[in-house]
Amino acid sequence: MTVLLGCIADDFTGATDLANNLVRAGMRVVQTIGVPQEPLAAEVDAVVVALKSRTIAPGEAVAQSLDALRWLQAQGAQQIYFKYCSTFDSTPEGNIGPVTEALMDALDTDLTIATPAFPDNKRTVFKGYLFAGEVLLNESGMQNHPLTPMTDANLVRVLQAQTRRKVGLIDHVAVAQGPAAIGERIAQLRAQGVGIAIVDAVSNDDLLRLGPALAQMPLVTAGSGVAIGLAANFGIAPSSAASALPAASGLGAVVSGSCSLATNRQVQHFIASGRPALAIDPLRIAAGVDVVAEALAWAAPLVESGPVLVYSTAESGAVKSVQGRLGVEEAGAMVERTIAAIARGLVAQGVRQLVVAGGETSGACVQALGIAQLQIGAQIDPGVPWCHAAAEAAGGTGLHIALKSGNFGTDDFFSKAFTVIG
Repeated sequence: MTVLLGCIADDFTGATDLANNLVRAGMRVVQTIGVPQEPLAAEVDAVVVALKSRTIAPGEAVAQSLDALRWLQAQGAQQIYFKYCSTFDSTPEGNIGPVTEALMDALDTDLTIATPAFPDNKRTVFKGYLFAGEVLLNESGMQNHPLTPMTDANLVRVLQAQTRRKVGLIDHVAVAQGPAAIGERIAQLRAQGVGIAIVDAVSNDDLLRLGPALAQMPLVTAGSGVAIGLAANFGIAPSSAASALPAASGLGAVVSGSCSLATNRQVQHFIASGRPALAIDPLRIAAGVDVVAEALAWAAPLVESGPVLVYSTAESGAVKSVQGRLGVEEAGAMVERTIAAIARGLVAQGVRQLVVAGGETSGACVQALGIAQLQIGAQIDPGVPWCHAAAEAAGGTGLHIALKSGNFGTDDFFSKAFTVIG
């Protein structure tokens, strides 16, 4: 068995985001939670290894990514895809640059591309600048991200600070002319000693023009958008069969730890629709209150009548206040552990359709639920599919789960998710 495309994602929601686009392009995809210890058993075209490496120390992120690479190579992966967020968010030290360089060294390649462009979710790159909707990234709310604030939208400058290799640009003039012009630009940059090329893309057409130019590139680094143009390189066309999942059953719930503007709107929409929602107070967790038991007791009589929401989502000012008292890392980790324990408890109560909002929160939840692999289904909104997994917390039975990046989804996402699966 040969895997055509082997993917390494730096968080769990980003992994399903990428897998979703590959499935839409017709590829059969399995997502693993961490690096598997055994060879792949399923017949698939692509594997996405989901790591929780976006915000850890660069050296550790590199080690985990190289471990994933070795496993993917053992499965025969013909091309490697390093996936990061469409907001390109990272710390000043990485981890996008250090991981990219380590993978390039391991694959003995002198040039790769980098672009977080995902037009379906209004992430576009023009003249090397990343836009979120109509504004530059650093004006979009990402400048207030509690873990990875982004204060510069110039991707060449951002990435150059994280890497020894020279960073260049394949601008929209070349992209608009198609694969041959992109290939010529790559050759020019290589001659100039450029090792990583940021690529402009303002539409799906741009990404589809980019795809063929990447066919022989050992390593691609990008958000999930580039995936829509890669399946055709392997002779694969879109097919609904790639997204088929088992029928859904059981109760529904949402847990949210994201503090993004999009998730805040989704929480408020769910509440305004009259559905039951419970806010988690980090200071009460820190004070030793058994918030998990309280939340599960609250949910038990309500979840029988429809989906419930448990959330720690808050405005950036409130988040900073909590961080000031507890410290940034401890505040985040404490909330993640709590939300994950609540998710596990909800599944024990019979929830079999679970929406999780937030990248770090999703990582904590899938680990707490004992999920090793995800089968990727149809999307709810761009970048967010329903998935199916055997979960240890569900007694080994099937669980449908959607892992939503904080910035993704329409305002009615939490409600809509359950109508899509129903």
